Order: sequence, then C-alpha cells, then structure tokens
Amino acid sequence: MPGRHHILRRRRAKVVATLGPASASAEMIETLHKGGADVFRLNFSHGDHAAHAQNLAWIRALEKKTGHPIGVLADVQGPKLRIGRFSGGHVTLQKGQAFRLDLSPTPGDVRRVQLPHPEIINAATPGMNLLIDDGKLKLRVDHVREDHLETTVLVAGRLSDRKGVNVPDVMLPIPALTKKDREDLAFALEAGVDYVGLSFVQRPEDVVEARELVGGRGWILTKLEKPQALVNLDEIVALSDAVMVARGDLGVELPPEEVPLAQRRIVRKARELGKPVIVATQMMESMISSPTPTRAEASDVAGALFEGADAVMLSAETAAGQYPLEAVDMMDRILTRTERDEEWRRVIDDRPLAPETNSAGAIAAAARAVADSSGAKVICAFTHGGSTALRIARQRPTAPILGLTPIIETARRLALVWGVHPVQIPPHDTMTAAVSSALQTARREGFATWGDEIVVTAGVPFNTPGSTNALRVATVSREQPSPAGDEK
Repeated sequence: MPGRHHILRRRRAKVVATLGPASASAEMIETLHKGGADVFRLNFSHGDHAAHAQNLAWIRALEKKTGHPIGVLADVQGPKLRIGRFSGGHVTLQKGQAFRLDLSPTPGDVRRVQLPHPEIINAATPGMNLLIDDGKLKLRVDHVREDHLETTVLVAGRLSDRKGVNVPDVMLPIPALTKKDREDLAFALEAGVDYVGLSFVQRPEDVVEARELVGGRGWILTKLEKPQALVNLDEIVALSDAVMVARGDLGVELPPEEVPLAQRRIVRKARELGKPVIVATQMMESMISSPTPTRAEASDVAGALFEGADAVMLSAETAAGQYPLEAVDMMDRILTRTERDEEWRRVIDDRPLAPETNSAGAIAAAARAVADSSGAKVICAFTHGGSTALRIARQRPTAPILGLTPIIETARRLALVWGVHPVQIPPHDTMTAAVSSALQTARREGFATWGDEIVVTAGVPFNTPGSTNALRVATVSREQPSPAGDEK
C-alpha cells in the first residue's frame, strides 16, 4: 500500500507527540508522523472538543492515506486543586510568616487566601506540607480547624491567583475523574481514541472506576504522578492496560532525588507485567525554544531506553514549542542510535524476564528464542485483542514484531508497544492461510525478502481472543504469491 515503506521505523521504542497550537494542522501532523511520531496525545487540560475532534479527523485521514495505524491518546485533566484569588492579584509571602487557608471566597491578602477544597482541610494533619505553584512555595500545617488551616511559610515567594496546590503527604478522598473528565471521556471514546490517560490516580479503585466507564472501548493508560499510587504500584499496574511515568506532578510531590528511583521502579514493574510504559515530561524541555536539546536531555531519553521503556513522550515541545519537528526528529535520532549500540542490547539481554507461567507466555518466550537462534528477520504475531504481540514485546526480541490483526482498534493500540509494527489484515481461519499471509505481509512491509526466515505465532482457533498456542517457522520463497504492489 502506498506510503507504508517511508514510515518504517529504524527503531523499536516509540515516540508520543502532544498536539497543540504549534502542531494542530493536517500538514504538521503528517510531518511529525513521518518524522517519527507513532502516537499522538490530545491534552484535554487545554482546548475544546471541537479542536480535539479536528485533530483526530486529521490523524485518521493521514492513517487512511498511509495505510499505517496511528495511536491516539486522550489525556484527561483530573482534579485540579487550586487556591482562590487575591484582592491585588498577587502577594509576596515571607519565610516564617503565618498564613491561613480557608473556605471563604473573599479575595485574599498577605495573611490568608481561599482554599476551596474542604477535602484537603478534612484530611490535613499538623506537620504535613502543602506545595503551591508546582512546589515553588512550601507551607507547613500547624493547626487544623473546622473550616481552615493555619500554616507557616517554609519556602517563600510571590503567590498569585489560582495557583495549584499539591498535597504529597496524604491520600485525599477525591475521585480521579471529575465531572469535566467524565464528559471528556465520553466524547473521546465516542470519537474513537485508542487510549485514555487517567490522571490523579491514588488507589486501585480509581482504575477500576475508569474501566467501568470505558467499557472496553479503549486501553486505560494510568499516569503515575502521585506518591500514594506508588504504595499500590503492583495492583495499579496490573489493573491498567499501560502506564506513564508522569514526572511533572511526581517531581513536585516527591523529593528530586527520589524521582529517578521511582521511574526505574515503575518501568521495571510495567515490564514485568507486560504493560507498555511511557516515560514523560521535560524530556526535551529546552527544545521549546531551542532547535537542539541539552546533552543532559539527550542522555535522559537514552536512559529511558536502557531502563526498558516502551515509549518516550514530548509535551510542550510539540504542542507549543518553536521547533516541534526538530524535537520529534531529535528524539527519533537518539532512540535509533541508542538501539544500535551493543551496550544497549547487552543491558536489555542481561535483564531477561522469566516467561509467564502459562502456555501463552512460554510460546512467546519460545518465539524470541527461535527467532534469535535462527536469525529470523521478523516475528509475525497474529492477535485479536493485542495480547500475543504484548507477550512477545515483553521478551524484547532482537527481531522486530509484526502485529497482525483484523481489528483496526487493536492495530492502533499496538502502535504504542515496543518493537511492534502494527498492520491490519483480513481474518484467517487456518494456520496455513495465516503463514501465507505473514510471508506476504513481511515482504510488503519491508521486513523480509526471498530466502529469509520468519517466525509466526497465533492463537488457534483464529479470530477469537485467547491464548497464544501455535508457533511456526517459515521461509519466504519465490513461489510465494506476491503481495499487491510488490515487484515481480
């Protein structure tokens, strides 16, 4: 199909690019996709439904044009905790001064301001800290009253209207989905997004609630940005379809020295459970206003790969920056170069994961072993809901993975998964037909040519969700029927 070969990636890790004013056009979306963006993020903290619908329409038109499935992430905002307003628009707080947070809507001054969140007051305890304006100011709670908190300023500075409040020391009795989130979620799922980014998750029940609302219409991508979520990390990751290391809020609520350790722990747990994991926030922050990243940022992107992440994400760099294409191109270059390095491969191979304790997991591990020992050019994973491709990707094989599915929604979701090149194909009823289709697709997509071996995995019977229970090795021969458009 026209357009497929020129977007064949030279790497296994994926790139997520956020759309915004700097990238919201059909031309720029196509340019970013060709440049390396595998998944596009729609940030529902900004923009209206009409703008998001237009971006999604452009993405689907591009998908039709290229014949290549593209993933779309709808990232819902989650609860936003903010102070009220000041009579003069702002105040300057001094270190050591007393400052009150109360429920009164009266504009504040240097002595007090509204905190329109009784949940915080009810959950507060003396000695706990409140962080304001992304941690630029820090208050210690001294006394908890029925309708207000008496605090002392520990880190001083200028404080203006409606700045955000972070509460790192306590689990708040606040649901992860607000009324706005539910409306955004209903719109996004009806529009046909592939993943839903769930913010403000503190407990496993938050994911369970979201899953009931989603009803199988998309993958739930849990953003790990609250310290409380780390307490329940195993269960939260197990309940999610994918996760994100959301280092923005996580970096506000955790001490800076704890964030790299939390990132490694989250990536390791996601890999262990076979869930795609994105590392996000400030990966190339300097490229908002610079055509090149800092050396530290380049190392950060490469480091995420060494840890085993499936994908890395660009936020403001592509949404509002001056150099969106350069940011995607640079991320693509860093990922590609890192994966070519023998040290990267050695690190990945030195941390193998034990196969899942079931037949499907054993066959996925065998697929990698057979591909490695035979020198197979590609592993073709027939999958209905995506589980076969996910199991093989968990093994981090040397060979790329062709995720072959008759379900377009599955193909789009697999766009996020490490090493998987998703392709929608017609359904098959027999292993013989599947192997023939795999051989044709591997040639057409540029993964194999005459004489090359491929590995084929599938669940039999076909076209029903279930375990992977079949593995074949096949060779591309000259007698193999040529796919449409292939040269004789």
